[in-house]
Amino acid sequence: MSGKILREVENEVTEVLSNLIRINTTNPPGNESEAARYVGEILEEEGFKCEYFESTPGRGSVITRIKGVNRSPSLLLLSHLDVVPANPKEWSVDPFSGIVKDGFVWGRGAVDMKSMTAMEIMVMKLLKRNKVKPKGDIILAATADEEKGGRMGAGWLVQNHLEKVKADYVINEGGGLAIPIDGKNVYTIQTAEKGILWFKIKAEGTPGHGSIPTAADNAILRMGKILEKIGRYRSKITIVPTVKQFLEELAKESELARQALSVLIRKPGMADYILDKVAERDKVMAEEIRATLRMTVAPTIVHGGVKENVIPSECEAVFDCRILPGQKPSEALEELKNVLKEDVDLKKLEFEVIEANEPSESPTNTSLYKQIVSTIKEFEPTCAVAPILLTGGTDSRYFRKVGSVCYGFQPMKADLPYGEILKMVHGIDERISIENLVFGTSVLYNIVENFMCSSET
Repeated sequence: MSGKILREVENEVTEVLSNLIRINTTNPPGNESEAARYVGEILEEEGFKCEYFESTPGRGSVITRIKGVNRSPSLLLLSHLDVVPANPKEWSVDPFSGIVKDGFVWGRGAVDMKSMTAMEIMVMKLLKRNKVKPKGDIILAATADEEKGGRMGAGWLVQNHLEKVKADYVINEGGGLAIPIDGKNVYTIQTAEKGILWFKIKAEGTPGHGSIPTAADNAILRMGKILEKIGRYRSKITIVPTVKQFLEELAKESELARQALSVLIRKPGMADYILDKVAERDKVMAEEIRATLRMTVAPTIVHGGVKENVIPSECEAVFDCRILPGQKPSEALEELKNVLKEDVDLKKLEFEVIEANEPSESPTNTSLYKQIVSTIKEFEPTCAVAPILLTGGTDSRYFRKVGSVCYGFQPMKADLPYGEILKMVHGIDERISIENLVFGTSVLYNIVENFMCSSET
């Protein structure tokens, strides 16, 4: 049996996404309440009762549900309403126009992740229209603030209104994009994500006149050593179980992948050499894999100096560190301090943790994971499916902490080059095809209906 593409939703889901993009929810400052009200209004037109929550004025989230016949299993369809900034000068269209052209919906959030919000809205509408009676509650939550860590959105809801969003299972962002390999698609399911350690280093020095540089202690030069040392640092390769399974699935689909990845799995110490070779053919894929094999750290913001002729006494930099399952943020910070102390006096440095979240992971031996696999294979029998470790972070971590099994799965075919789609996330000319909107809605609807109504769940 093949899955049915729901062509009848094309105009509706396209309009919903286009309208969501037009509501500028750039974070900071977010201002998600307007988008939350829009989501609520179109669901209320369908007969849903929606609840609105603001962590602070303007930082709004919306929740609704279809009550189940029994209490379990319950399922949360999760998305976030905020987006990262977009510079209109860099785009070929207005990033907040939601314009539809060339078969695509264009604008900031088209992929990350207002398209998923639109799909989940359509799933809820279709469930009600089709009078589906699920075994447990099906909840929809469209939340604020994910792009800045989620503390004002999903994190706030979990802390203050857990009873409104708690579910046995969660479907969220982070996976679902097909990886094309030798004419065959490998769809990913995000089952794990790296932890976050955002931290600031302030380098201290002694001020002086710029015309006599040797009489002062230049904090910028000290920071230069820090940036170079951390920029060159490569932590130990560690292949966690999720990544091992992902690599094994990729290796099944191509002889070239099998030759390279099988050696990588057996001999992790050769990973960088092997991935350098892979990068000659597919740099995007090679670097995506490389980032799943170790703790990474990158400088993202640098500030220093007050005047042209003054040697600064302070210079600070912000770093984005991502850690693997099994690691802790505190351990990562100590590791980096040990790297720096060989060349930089730690007494001249001040460390500040901005944000720290541990990695999170969900098992693959669940009925929902099996349902996702079987459903996507109904739509595309020749495809493969693999769990994936997300190098970034999502709001799933808040729900995993309270016992929910969370999967990132927004079904998308790579109808543009795979690397181009990845670059659009937080990048320029972000867009999603109408075909993928329909495809994603169709797959997601079938997953939810089959899982929540099956006697096997």
